[in-house]
Amino acid sequence: MKLVIANWKCNPATQEEAERFFDMIEERTKKLGKIRNLKIVICPPFVWLSGLRGEIPNLRLGGQDCHWEQSGAYTGEVSPKMLKDLGCDYVIVGHSERREYFNETNEIINKKLLAALKTRLKPILCVGEKEDEEMGLIIKNQLIEGLKAVNRIQMQNIIIAYEPVWAIGTKNPCQPDDAMRAALFIRKILNELYNRKLAEETAIIYGGSVNSKIVLSYIKEAGMDGLLIGKASLDISEFIKIIEQVNG
Repeated sequence: MKLVIANWKCNPATQEEAERFFDMIEERTKKLGKIRNLKIVICPPFVWLSGLRGEIPNLRLGGQDCHWEQSGAYTGEVSPKMLKDLGCDYVIVGHSERREYFNETNEIINKKLLAALKTRLKPILCVGEKEDEEMGLIIKNQLIEGLKAVNRIQMQNIIIAYEPVWAIGTKNPCQPDDAMRAALFIRKILNELYNRKLAEETAIIYGGSVNSKIVLSYIKEAGMDGLLIGKASLDISEFIKIIEQVNG
């Protein structure tokens, strides 16, 4: 099953726009006909989730983040249980923007991931290095610490998103060969933490300046299981082109 995940980040500005974007994606996806082995996940800001309900089984909702507790005195936070109640099946954890701007550590991300799993949300765990960092060392630590206390059964519901920080929003995407090397390295670490079968079956997706011109290079050449898309997911025509290509 391939995945195309849209991270709308702090966009759009109104509920009306969010509903219009979502409806356009649903309508144009319907026109594609049969969706083959593909799930489309839309991750809007929390406040717009309640107004988005799709009719296509392959079109799902996800949260952009969550808290590590299900309820309590945590002003401004949104819990995994709340996301589930709003119709979410997925949640992004550990995005580089959360790590950088909100000082989220691997320990915090691990707590969020475990909380999401308890609520039967599928976490999308983001890992990736900055330009001046060693890919292997950073990703190994992010995986070991981020997946702490995650057992083999739980691991079956986790998606790993490789997002090199230096490629996000820069118009300078990671080359397919480099993305493939990162994916192979991630599977190597998963094999060490769990076993070969889980390492081979875990979905690994790519994110970072993705556009419709380079989509297939990540799916076919780099062997990625899908894409995590930021800015391009707010351009409906561009996003549909990406879906078309991944759908084949």
